[in-house]
Amino acid sequence: MESVTLDALDRRLIHALQLDGRLPFSRIAAAVGAPERTVARRYHRLRSRLALRVVGLADGRRTGMLDWIVRVRCAPEAVETLAVLLARRDDTSWIAPLVGGTELTCMIRTPPPGDDGRRPFFEQLARTAGVREVGTACVLRPVAGVGGWAGRMDALGEAEQRLLLPPRPAPANPADPADQTEAVPVLSPADSALLRALSQDGRADLGRLAAATGCSESTVRRRIGQLRDSGVLAFEVEIDPALFGYPIEALLWLDVPPAGLRAVAEALAGHQQVAFAALTTGPSSVFVMVECRSVSGLHAYVTDELAALRGITRIESAVTQHRTKRAGPLPAPLAEKRAGAPSGRAPAQ
Repeated sequence: MESVTLDALDRRLIHALQLDGRLPFSRIAAAVGAPERTVARRYHRLRSRLALRVVGLADGRRTGMLDWIVRVRCAPEAVETLAVLLARRDDTSWIAPLVGGTELTCMIRTPPPGDDGRRPFFEQLARTAGVREVGTACVLRPVAGVGGWAGRMDALGEAEQRLLLPPRPAPANPADPADQTEAVPVLSPADSALLRALSQDGRADLGRLAAATGCSESTVRRRIGQLRDSGVLAFEVEIDPALFGYPIEALLWLDVPPAGLRAVAEALAGHQQVAFAALTTGPSSVFVMVECRSVSGLHAYVTDELAALRGITRIESAVTQHRTKRAGPLPAPLAEKRAGAPSGRAPAQ
């Protein structure tokens, strides 16, 4: 990736895209007070340098799939090769080797467990050369960061945000929308093709999406709206937090007794440093991804903000080395580069 520095307009553009990844440049330009051509040029400059991408993401809970946080301990010489092999898969995301050289983490999406005659993915992974131990935790519910990391959403004022976002209908159960039953919709082959295309480029124009799905542009536009309204489809902005002055990324595993989970989850949702947090199965009941300006900042977050929360009985932490893959599939230039990486056998899809 070429060297990139963000200025105030770049940050305002990124904030707008996190509010709605498919906002027209004309609306963003009107809200930020810049010419539309300038806004579009800024976006394409950042995207061409692989610094910024908007991706469409399907909610696994609403499509009958399960998301897992996976920790893989490896032989030192196997970490980078395994990270690249996993990154080539369509069902993986957030792949990061950890500082220390013997472990990586990632998220993977799978169907629910069942006897379909195939060897489960995690068994295949455990048998991969160089892998020494595999730990898995099923994501029960995301509790922070789903709408975007707060650290990149402070560039627009409330008035500007109101210009960009229309009022949304209230949830059926406003007291606790997370407790609503999550219906699993039936997705057609055209829906699946649409979601795949949006995962590569969340801002792809209707003509490209129509060609990818075999549907008319009007049908594609209507279906995107339906998938968003049902909660199946959301848009995420991929960008390195280091560009915002947060070069230290840490993963935290928190032990919290059941009685304390709700209070801890609500607190994490309000922490500026938290990019993502979820309640999970496994030895630790809460997984947290945090972005910090320095190691001292990470220390302050753990000893001040987390230490002030009642219910946390233990914290395990690790610092990521780099990101091999973020939320969406590898961009084409990176995929081509990865194709020339050391070969090996990855778990079969």
